[in-house]
Amino acid sequence: MNRLRFAPSPTGALHIGGIRTALYNFLLARQQGGSFILRIEDTDQTRYVPGAENYIMRALDWLGLTPDEGPEQGGPMGPYRQSERISRYKDFALQLIESGRAYYAWDTQEELESIRQRLTERGVATPKYDAAVRGEMNNSLNLSPEQVSRLLEQGVPYTIRLKVEPGQSIYIQDKIRGEVVFDSTELDDKVLLKADGYPTYHLANVVDDHLMEITDVIRGEEWLPSTAHHVLLYRAFGWEDTMPTFSHLPLILRPDGKGKLSKRDGARFGFPVFPLGWPSEHPEESIEGFDTYGFEPAAVINFLAFLGWNPGTEQEIYSLDELIRDFDPERIHKAGARFDYDKALWYNQQYVQQLSYASAGERLRTYAAAEGFMPEDHLLQAVFELLKARVHRLIEIIPQGYYFFTDALKYDEAEISKKWQPDAGPVLQQIADVLHGLGHFDGETAGAAAKEVIQSSGIKMGVIMPLLRAALTGTTQGPDVWAIAQLLGQGKTVNRIQSLAGRS
Repeated sequence: MNRLRFAPSPTGALHIGGIRTALYNFLLARQQGGSFILRIEDTDQTRYVPGAENYIMRALDWLGLTPDEGPEQGGPMGPYRQSERISRYKDFALQLIESGRAYYAWDTQEELESIRQRLTERGVATPKYDAAVRGEMNNSLNLSPEQVSRLLEQGVPYTIRLKVEPGQSIYIQDKIRGEVVFDSTELDDKVLLKADGYPTYHLANVVDDHLMEITDVIRGEEWLPSTAHHVLLYRAFGWEDTMPTFSHLPLILRPDGKGKLSKRDGARFGFPVFPLGWPSEHPEESIEGFDTYGFEPAAVINFLAFLGWNPGTEQEIYSLDELIRDFDPERIHKAGARFDYDKALWYNQQYVQQLSYASAGERLRTYAAAEGFMPEDHLLQAVFELLKARVHRLIEIIPQGYYFFTDALKYDEAEISKKWQPDAGPVLQQIADVLHGLGHFDGETAGAAAKEVIQSSGIKMGVIMPLLRAALTGTTQGPDVWAIAQLLGQGKTVNRIQSLAGRS
């Protein structure tokens, strides 16, 4: 059975790129009848952010990417927080020392900085702790067994480093990028266990992927260079035969295509780059998310799925079940995918149009209350049905349709002035008088009556109709005038037309 994991670090709000990684892992797991596992990689305690783990779980839940195993769900191969698995990492690191594949290092920060300076002075472009350097350093490869024992007994802090032998070719068959070859001579002796007893990512993820029987690793391309070390670790442990397959996803790029989309780009460009908002006591530190922007979770899923993948057909709107059915990792692009916010809005618009009032009503009432409106349910539903095809986000309906809930209109004076003619006022007044006299008032009847007045007046329909809309809504743009009038009712419609007519 295929087992895939999403393994974020709780170092802050989860970037949308991380969500895409989770999505692709989820889709493949579901497609193959396997397990989708959430593992929290919290071994870097210096970067740990309180609340981040809960944020990750809420984000996955909001998007419907529910793990089969994880910190909340439990499972047969837990615990699912690396901080709760610390003791086993040291055991595995010591196992590598015993087999000669790793070594103790007692180098101080001063010593490490000194060697970096010396290497730089020698013309080394990228100084690193490797086979050419370790013979000069304070490690168990250079110290006598007695010295090593003494340092260990004294409890002198140490790290454990992977011993990388130069001159090896390391082959990786990446499902997206094909064969990738690394020269071990270019690799450093990675720290596996830090002086605080915590493992680095390299050791912890390999050990956990093995113990949790992970079959497929799908992660961002920034981890591709590290994969060479991971392959060496699998070899060192004797696990190469059960090593997972690797797929390294392309970057999500800024809208202009220039560089990776960062966490700061949302504030810079004015669109969300996080799934959920994250409020803060300090407003300037609060984060907006796709949820606070008013996006539908299914639309976000659909949008993200196509950021780096396509089905090879013309179909663009996919339910989660359809994505599970059609997802093919071989159709993931190698090149980076531009983050197109306009496209995200388009996707959301398609999903808003599919919403029923039963599913949207509660949120609409919340949005209305936030604006100080408490409309009756039948009116709110009618406004929803009228405007949902005109908005990109459900949250836009209340501000766009505010004129249904208040008589305090905000007139677009510039647009009204463009359409206004000296004889417009009397014609508007005449229309108001005719509508006031109707015994039966609905949109169709009112429209027919107004049309007769306009045609007999000699003024162009294209002049009066925008002004009628402005009279009812405050602006010349919007839905059908007589659909608006029907919802407003006879009294409000007449009064508003009279009010604008009197402005001349």
